[in-house]
Amino acid sequence: MSEVGTQNVLEMINLTKQFPGVLALQNVSLKVKRGTVHALMGENGAGKSTLMKCLFGIYSMDEGKILLEGKEVAFANSKQALESGVSMVHQELNQVRQQNVMENLWLGRYPKKGIFVDHKKMYEETKDIFKGLDINTDPREKVSNLSVSEMQMIEIAKAVSYNSKVIVMDEPTSSLTEREVDHLFKIINKLRSQGVAIIYISHKMEEILKISDEVTIMRDGQYIATKSAKELTTDEIIKLMVGRDLSQRFPAKENKPKDVILKVSNMTASTQPSFQDVSFELRKGEILGVAGLVGSKRTEVVEALFGLRGITSGKIEVHGKEVKNDSPQHAIKNGFALVTEERRTTGIFPQLSISFNSVISNLGKYRKGVFLSDAEVGKDTQWVIDSMKVKTPNQKTAIGTLSGGNQQKVIIGRWLLTNPEILLLDEPTRGIDVGAKFEIYQLINQLAAEDKGIIMISSEMPELLGTTDRILVMSNGRVAGIVDTKTTSQEEIMRLSAMY
Repeated sequence: MSEVGTQNVLEMINLTKQFPGVLALQNVSLKVKRGTVHALMGENGAGKSTLMKCLFGIYSMDEGKILLEGKEVAFANSKQALESGVSMVHQELNQVRQQNVMENLWLGRYPKKGIFVDHKKMYEETKDIFKGLDINTDPREKVSNLSVSEMQMIEIAKAVSYNSKVIVMDEPTSSLTEREVDHLFKIINKLRSQGVAIIYISHKMEEILKISDEVTIMRDGQYIATKSAKELTTDEIIKLMVGRDLSQRFPAKENKPKDVILKVSNMTASTQPSFQDVSFELRKGEILGVAGLVGSKRTEVVEALFGLRGITSGKIEVHGKEVKNDSPQHAIKNGFALVTEERRTTGIFPQLSISFNSVISNLGKYRKGVFLSDAEVGKDTQWVIDSMKVKTPNQKTAIGTLSGGNQQKVIIGRWLLTNPEILLLDEPTRGIDVGAKFEIYQLINQLAAEDKGIIMISSEMPELLGTTDRILVMSNGRVAGIVDTKTTSQEEIMRLSAMY
């Protein structure tokens, strides 16, 4: 075997890929050394996923070539890639949840004894792989009973089971806690020591600098630079990614909080364990952040405000008048809008157009008898595209083909068409690159300056401190405190988060 870290196990040379109306990749090259972690970074829409899909046989490249261990390859499908030692752990986990762990691991290639599946051999081989990766999951456990982090570990184990030379990990920590991230990094370090090359895609700068050996940066479908992670800082990565200095990571705030628009008193969820006795106020033109550790029930609170969860006691008042948000329809009528955390699963219809995704929450406005007014739908869709600065070839483009940041802009635009007074944002910049984040922050500031009341959940402390006016801290389903953003600190927020 070649010496770890000195020879390129993978070379992608001058790859070009064009879609109708979009040049997704233009002469992009990537060289990955054996036994290293190579980070791939760039704004959403930079071409990272397209490049990896060309490697994995999901897309065919228009120009360029790929060398694996010095031999030219062009995989026609993902099966060929896997069998050749190239695996991909996708951000969206595609597992058969009703089957058990080992059946998912060996799907399509079960060990056989004659014409029957050899369950004993499958169990033993799964245990061996798990032991090597320090995974403690029972191979016979049903996948539907696992946490997101456990499911992700199964996908990594699956990649290892193919004796992979190269493993692509796409946003592997987007749903993981700090402790789970530490476990993942231990697995990555173990794989690296065994000579496996990891291509690591993430927007989390601190993570990249901690785990990577080298970093390649892309912008607008083009290769920008490859540098040693030791030589880079967060600010340098940002500058290379966006083509400009973003030392000011958060835009200047222009909103001025005014009268109380929303008052929540002693709100308790109808199903327990969940939140209880939650009270707070939101002012017109205010951005109220919501902080808390995993399990603090932040999301459950905003879902209850939007009528997705029942409450047994407590009161919700808008402009001093009590409202009953028994369903999302009632909540929309009462001036609420919700941008959910899981954009891909609960926020968009990925196969359908930007036009459909823009107007779906406000269809009544466009009805003319049994039909919809195409002119009105087109006008409002164009308003979403223009005002939200959505990058797209046209209104008919499937929203699932857009970058995460552009999808999020469409969702926010969709809700603004309902003319809400209170906008509930659950992790609005999750999985979005730094340039698109800045645009979302600008948008949130602008909405607050137009007197919208905004409640924003975020797991990123710098984001909360950089964008909000006050921060409500949840701890184990209770309000641990409400602090002024200008005078608080990360330490105070963490102390409150662990109060109950």
